[in-house]
Amino acid sequence: MVSAYFIFCGCIDQASVGVVEQWGRFFRLASPGLHFFNPFAGECLAGVLSTRVSSLDVRVETKTKDNVFVQLVCSIQYRIVKENADDAFYELQNPQEQIQAYVFDVVRAHVPRMTLDDLFEQKGEVAKAVLEELEKVMGEYGYNIEQILMVDIIPDASVRRAMNEINAAQRLQLASVYKGEAEKVLLVKKAEAEAEAKYLGGVGVAKQRQAITDGLKENILNFSHSVSGTTSREVMDLIMVTQYFDTIKELGNSSKNTTVFIPHGPGHVRDITDQIRNGMMEASSSNLIDQ
Repeated sequence: MVSAYFIFCGCIDQASVGVVEQWGRFFRLASPGLHFFNPFAGECLAGVLSTRVSSLDVRVETKTKDNVFVQLVCSIQYRIVKENADDAFYELQNPQEQIQAYVFDVVRAHVPRMTLDDLFEQKGEVAKAVLEELEKVMGEYGYNIEQILMVDIIPDASVRRAMNEINAAQRLQLASVYKGEAEKVLLVKKAEAEAEAKYLGGVGVAKQRQAITDGLKENILNFSHSVSGTTSREVMDLIMVTQYFDTIKELGNSSKNTTVFIPHGPGHVRDITDQIRNGMMEASSSNLIDQ
């Protein structure tokens, strides 16, 4: 911009460069400051260009390899090369449209060869391709491309919804896997606990039966030695009858509302005793045969 401009002089702002013509032809470049012109020699200030970095946002709509329409927002940062300001002034009438056209061309040549996922992962490659093309072309017109940023990638709204649903489904699937693994661990631990409990219960029952057997054996020996003339069978019958009556007593004192029908009488007591004795004898015989 020109702060002040008269026929004979002009003031050019800092970070700007003036283009001076003589009789309609380019004569020289004017640096920032106050300059005097000789109108009688045909000198005049044709224009002023800013050498500051400018930014241009370009929105490009294109299609990816997997047929997804996306919009890419590119931010192009450029500036005029001070030494070649005359080329920028005379060669291009609208540099923004020229830059935008090249961005369209490069982006639409690269993006259709990439899938949507690849585009998100390799957006820097697209920006690099645009930068190389613009530097080669715009450098001839006195412009320097400072940097290109791929600001945003915007897929179609329906595609975004589908991507969110896929992501949610994947997370639900992963959560289901973790939940199944947790339930599996709980079931395994529960089964192991039940097996351990049954094992310990079996050990307890075996020890209990062993203790009962040892007690019966000791009682029979003590009774045989204390009461002369008694045999082991008689002592065994007496113990069986005593155990039988103790069982009847326990059933009668039980607080549960359960009715148990048991045949009872002197004959039945003798039958029960004979059955228990026969069972013990058969067990002893089988142990001898196995040995």
